Amino acid sequence: MMVFLLLFCLSCAAFTISSVAGGGAGLVIMPVLGLVLAAPRIPAALSIGTMCSTIGRIVSFWRVIDWRVVLYFMPASLPAAALGVFCLRLMPPVYLELVLGLFLCGNVVLLLKRSQKPALDTRIWRYLPAIGFAAGFISGFTGATGLLFNRFYQKLGLQKEALIATRAANEILLHTIKLVLYVRFGLFDRTVLMAGLCVGIAALAAIKVTQLVLPLLTHAQFCRIGHAAAVIAGVLMLSGASRQIVHDDAMSLSYGRAHGETELAMTWRRHRVALEFEHPMEIELKHRVTQVTDPRTGRAGAELTVLHLAADRGIFVTKRRLHAGGDGYGHHSHRHEA
Repeated sequence: MMVFLLLFCLSCAAFTISSVAGGGAGLVIMPVLGLVLAAPRIPAALSIGTMCSTIGRIVSFWRVIDWRVVLYFMPASLPAAALGVFCLRLMPPVYLELVLGLFLCGNVVLLLKRSQKPALDTRIWRYLPAIGFAAGFISGFTGATGLLFNRFYQKLGLQKEALIATRAANEILLHTIKLVLYVRFGLFDRTVLMAGLCVGIAALAAIKVTQLVLPLLTHAQFCRIGHAAAVIAGVLMLSGASRQIVHDDAMSLSYGRAHGETELAMTWRRHRVALEFEHPMEIELKHRVTQVTDPRTGRAGAELTVLHLAADRGIFVTKRRLHAGGDGYGHHSHRHEA
């Protein structure tokens, strides 16, 4: 119960800030949803909440929607959203979240620059279908696009109210299709519904605050708040995605020195990659894969591949298969002269 109360309070604050900033609530709420839902079900709950927010924004700012942008954007975004939901069944969205987090953190450059009105770029019109496709896919895969595409809307000349309203109009059918597909693919249950409604009620409560605050901001202030929100959302996404990858994929980094050798290693799932400095003047790059079956004996073990760079012996590669206990049962190498 306390988790849902935390989710409601954070969602209310996030949607209030995101309305003023032009988006980003979903990216902030995702880590909290991870406390009550499995990763593949987070996009479904997030879509319920963002759909409630989208409907509220369309009703509130109906008169300033730029329907020409919607006409260019929506046709490609709908099939892309279906593709994103389908891909969600095949792989977790955490790695895409990591990339999106890095992308959003890039807004720190815009945040530190002196405020200026974004230059209009008429070429954006020809790219709008591709932008719609990208937005649809990311939305279907993660449940939110948030602040990722605000820069394109600004370059089309949309002001703060028009940007919020037009983006909401672009997303309403996306959320509808996604929810249908989430149900179809078994990514929807009672807990998802409860979490989504909690986020949705908070989103609707935040719209009234938005109507009071938005007229007090200049367009430059609106853009600067958006860049700040993007950076914060990016940091949160990077932090959450990194923790999940470390936990789920057993990722770790290690450093050690022994017998005159220095090794820097990283493990990820069944893989271990190590960079080893040996004396005299030899560097080894090692890649070890566990649970490999030997085609000759049928025994499970590990496969070790080593790239040697030696001052006295040149460059060559060695490969070795290891038993589960660590003893080698096959070894072969080939050498390439530098």
